[in-house]
Amino acid sequence: MNSIKNVPARVLNRRPGHSLEAEREQFDKTQAISISKAINTQEAPVKEKHARRIILGTHHEKGAFTFWSYAIGLPLPSSAILSWKFCHVLHKVLRDGHPNVLHDCQRYRSNIREIGDLWGHLHDRYGQLVNIYTKLLLTKIAFHLKHPQFPAGLEVTDEVLEKAAGTDVNNIFQLTVEMFDYMDCELKLSESVFRQLNTAIAVSQMSSGQCRLAPLIQVIQDCSHLYHYTVKLMFKLHSCLPADTLQGHRDRFHEQFHSLRNFFRRASDMLYFKRLIQIPRLPEGPPNFLRASALAEHIKPVVVIPEEAPEDEEPENLIEISTGPPAGEPAVVADLFEQTFGPPNGSMKDDRDLQIEALKREVEMLRSELDKIKLEAQRFISQLKGQVNALEAELEEQRKQKQKALVDNEQLRHELAQLRAAQVEGERNQGLREEAEKKASATEARYNKLKEKHSELVNTHAELLRKNADTAKQLTVTQQSQEEVARVKEQLVFQVEQVKRESEMKLEEQSDQLEKLKRELEAKAGELVRVQEALSRTEQSGSELSSRLDALSADRDELSRVVQQREADLLAAQSLAREKEAALSQERQRISRERDELQGRLADKESQEQGLQQRLLDEQFAMLRATAAEAERILQDAVGKLDDPLHLRCTSSPDYLVSRAQAALDAVSALEKGHAQYLTSRADASGLVAALTRFSHLTADTIVHGSATSHLAPTDPADRLIDTCRECGARALELMGQLQEQQALLQARPGLVRTPLQGILQLGQELKPKSLDVREEELGAMVDKEMAATSAAIEDAVRRIEDMMNQARHASSGVKLEVNERILNSCTDLMKAIRLLVTASTSLQKEIVESGRGAATQQEFYAKNSRWTEGLISASKAVGWGATQLVESADKVVLHTGKYEELIVCSHEIAASTAQLVAASKVKADKHSPHLSRLQECSRTVNEMAANVVASTKSGQEQVEDRDTMDFSGLSLIKLKKQEMETQLDKKDGSYAAQVVN
Repeated sequence: MNSIKNVPARVLNRRPGHSLEAEREQFDKTQAISISKAINTQEAPVKEKHARRIILGTHHEKGAFTFWSYAIGLPLPSSAILSWKFCHVLHKVLRDGHPNVLHDCQRYRSNIREIGDLWGHLHDRYGQLVNIYTKLLLTKIAFHLKHPQFPAGLEVTDEVLEKAAGTDVNNIFQLTVEMFDYMDCELKLSESVFRQLNTAIAVSQMSSGQCRLAPLIQVIQDCSHLYHYTVKLMFKLHSCLPADTLQGHRDRFHEQFHSLRNFFRRASDMLYFKRLIQIPRLPEGPPNFLRASALAEHIKPVVVIPEEAPEDEEPENLIEISTGPPAGEPAVVADLFEQTFGPPNGSMKDDRDLQIEALKREVEMLRSELDKIKLEAQRFISQLKGQVNALEAELEEQRKQKQKALVDNEQLRHELAQLRAAQVEGERNQGLREEAEKKASATEARYNKLKEKHSELVNTHAELLRKNADTAKQLTVTQQSQEEVARVKEQLVFQVEQVKRESEMKLEEQSDQLEKLKRELEAKAGELVRVQEALSRTEQSGSELSSRLDALSADRDELSRVVQQREADLLAAQSLAREKEAALSQERQRISRERDELQGRLADKESQEQGLQQRLLDEQFAMLRATAAEAERILQDAVGKLDDPLHLRCTSSPDYLVSRAQAALDAVSALEKGHAQYLTSRADASGLVAALTRFSHLTADTIVHGSATSHLAPTDPADRLIDTCRECGARALELMGQLQEQQALLQARPGLVRTPLQGILQLGQELKPKSLDVREEELGAMVDKEMAATSAAIEDAVRRIEDMMNQARHASSGVKLEVNERILNSCTDLMKAIRLLVTASTSLQKEIVESGRGAATQQEFYAKNSRWTEGLISASKAVGWGATQLVESADKVVLHTGKYEELIVCSHEIAASTAQLVAASKVKADKHSPHLSRLQECSRTVNEMAANVVASTKSGQEQVEDRDTMDFSGLSLIKLKKQEMETQLDKKDGSYAAQVVN
C-alpha cells in the first residue's frame, strides 16, 4: 500500500480531533440507546447484550461517568420496575465493569439511598424489593471501598485472602463480621424475591417472574465466594481463639449456611436458572470448625456460567462507525481536503484522496474486526473462567482425596465414638436402672473372672514355688554329686600318686638289686679268673642268674605297663571330671535361667493382677461417676421444674406426695448402706449404683410432685413446700457432685438429704384434705344425702328460673324480654337435662352397688371403696354448687346487675361438673350396662344444652349492645375517653374469662 507523504500539518492537527469527537458522540449515543433499552418499565428481564454493551462502555472510558450521566436523568421515582432494573444493571456494572466504577458509584451513594428509602415507604411489591436491593448495593460499595484487595466481583485467591486478613486476630474477627453482614444482605434479597413468587415452573418461565429472578444470578455468584471466604476465616479464627468466644460466630454461620443451601436448592429446581447458570450444591451439614482437619474436607463452591447462545434479535455494533457523516450535519469529513486545498480539478480525485479513503475504509474494517475480536475475547475469557473454575473444583476434589487418607484414622475414631455414644444412648433409653443392673452383673462377672484369674495365679504361684523347691533340691543333689566327684577325683589322684610311689619304690629296689647284682657279677668275674677251674661248677649258677634277670626284666615291663594303664585311667578320670563339671555348670546355668524366667513370670503375673485390680477399681468408680452424673442430670431437670412456667398447670395430690417422700426416705437409707459398703470395698460398687439410681429417681419424683402439689395448696404451705423442695434438690445435687470426685467421696454424707425429705413428708401430711375425715360407715349415707341435695338444688334452680321468667315478662318488653326469655329457657332446658343426668347417675350407682357388694351391705361397699365414694360426693357437690351459681348469674343478667360472661363461665363450669360426675359414676360400671348408655346420652344432652346457653347468651349480648347505641353529643372529650377505656376493660375481662373456661 502506498503511504501518504507530505500531508499538511493543519490536516494532521484537525483530523484526529474531529475523529475523536465523532467517536465520542457515537459512543454516547450507543450508551444512551443501551441504557434506555436495558432500563425500562417493561416487566421483563434485562437483556444480556444491552448490559454487556454498558459494561464494555465502562471499560472503554475506564469509568462509569457516561452511565451515571444518563442514569441520573431516568425517572426512577415514577416506576418501581424501572428502579428494580436500574439496581440490576448497576449490580452487573459493579461486578463486571471497570475497577474505577466503584469510585464513581461512591459519589452517587446518596442517590441510591434516596431511591431505596422512597420505595421502602410505599406499599408496592417491587418497591419493597428495590428497598432491599439498594441496601445490598450500598453494603457492597462500602465493603469494597474499605477492602480494596477484594474486587467487586469477589474473585480472589486464597493467598490474597490471607494477606487481606493479616495476622491480627481483631482484624480477622472484624472482616468475618463484615462478610456475615454482606451475606445477610444477599440472602435477604433472595428470600424476598422467593417470598413474592410461586416457585412453580410456570412462574419461572413467565416474563414477570424472570424480571424478579434475573438479579439472583449475581447474588448466586456473590454468595458462592462469600461462603468460601467465611469458611476460611472461621477456621482461622478457631485456630487463634477459644471455641466459647466464637459461639456467636458459629451460630450465625450455621443460620446463613442453611439459608444459603435452601436458596441454592430452590434456584436449582427452576428451569430459568438451569440454562443460565450452573449452581453448586452445598454439603448436607456445615463444616465442623472445632476440628481443624475438617478444613481439608471443605470444597470451594464453583459457579459456572455456560456459553451464551446468540440471541435472535439483530446484532448491533457496540460502537457504530459510519462511513458517511451523521444525518443533519454538513459533510465536513468528506470535504476535508476540499476545504483545505480547494476544489479538485474537475470531478476526478487525485491519488492522495484515494489513498485517504482507502485508509479510512481500512481503519473502519480494522475497528470492526477489533470489536469482533474484543467480543470473541470476552467470550473466550468467560469460557476460560468456567474451565478454570471447573479445574479448581477438580483440584479441590483431588486435594480432598489426597488429604482424606490423613484424616481416616481420626474419622474412624470419631465414628467409633459416635457408635459408642449411640450405643450408650440406646442403652440409656432402655432404662438407667436396667443399665445399672447390667453393669453390676457384668462387673460381678468380671470380678468372678478376676477372682478365678487370681486363684489361677495363686495356684500357678504355688506350683512355681514347688518347682523352685524341686529345683533347689536338684541343685543340692547336683552339688552333692559334684562334691562326690571331687572326692572321687581326689581319691583317684591319691591312688595315682600312691601307685607312682609304689612303682618308684619298686624301681629303686630293682635298681638296688641290679647294682648289687652288678657288684656280685664283678665279684664273680673277679672270682671267674680264680674259679675258671670250677667253671663247670658255676655254669649252673650263671643260668640261674640269667633266668632271674629275665624274670626281673619281665617284672619291669609289666610294671611299666601297669603305670601306663594307671596314667590312662587317670586321664579318663580327669576328662570325666571335666565333663561332669561342664554338665554341672550347664545345669546350673539352665536352672538359673529357669529360676529367673519363673521369677519374671511371677512378677508379671503379680503386676498383671495389680493392673486388673486397679482396672476393676477404675471401672467401678467410672460406673459410679457415670451413674452419679446421670442422677445429677435427673435431679437438675426436677429442680428446673420448680421454675418452669409450663409446669404450673400440673397438679398432684398430697397423698401421692407422701408416698413418694416415704419411698425417697427409704432410698436414702439404702444409699447410706451402699456408700458404706463401697468405702469398705472399692472393688464392688453395684450396691451403691443401684441405690443411687433408685434414690435419684425417687428424689426427683418427690421434688416434681412437691411442686405440682404446691399449685393446689394455700400460699404459705405452698411457699414452704417449694423452699423445702429447693433445699432437697440442692443437697441432693451437692451429694451427686461429691460422688463424682475421688477426694470428696469420703466426705459425702447421704444422710443430709433425709432432713428436707422429712420436711416434704410432713408438709404433705399437713396438706391432706380434712373435709372427708368421716367414719367409713357414714360414707354410704353421705352419698345418698349428697345426691338428694343435688336433686333438690336442681329442682330449686328450675323453680327459681320459672319465677325469674315471670318477673321478666312483667318488668321488661321488646328486645330485652326476648333476650331474657331465650336465656332463661336455655337455662331451664339445661337444668332439666342435669336432673335427668343425676337420676341416671343414681340408677347406675345403685346397679354398681348391687352388683359389687356381694354379701356385704351397702355401707360396707361404700366404706370398702372409699376413694370412689369420695369422688362421687365431690362431683355431686360440684353439680349442686354449679346449678346454684348458674341461677344467681342468670338472675343478675335478667336484672342487668351482672355480666353475660359470668353466665357463660357458669354454664361451662356446670358442664365440667356434670362431666366429673359421669366420670366418677362410670369408673366401676359395666361397659354393657343400659344405665351407663343412658348416662352417656344424658351427658351429651347436658353438653348440648350448655352450648345452647352459651349461644343464647352471646346472641342476646350482641342484640342488647346493638340496641343500646350511645349518644356522644353531650359528652366531653375526657368522658368519651373514660367510657372508651371502660368498654375496652369489659372486653378484656370477657376474653380473659373465656380463656379461663377453655
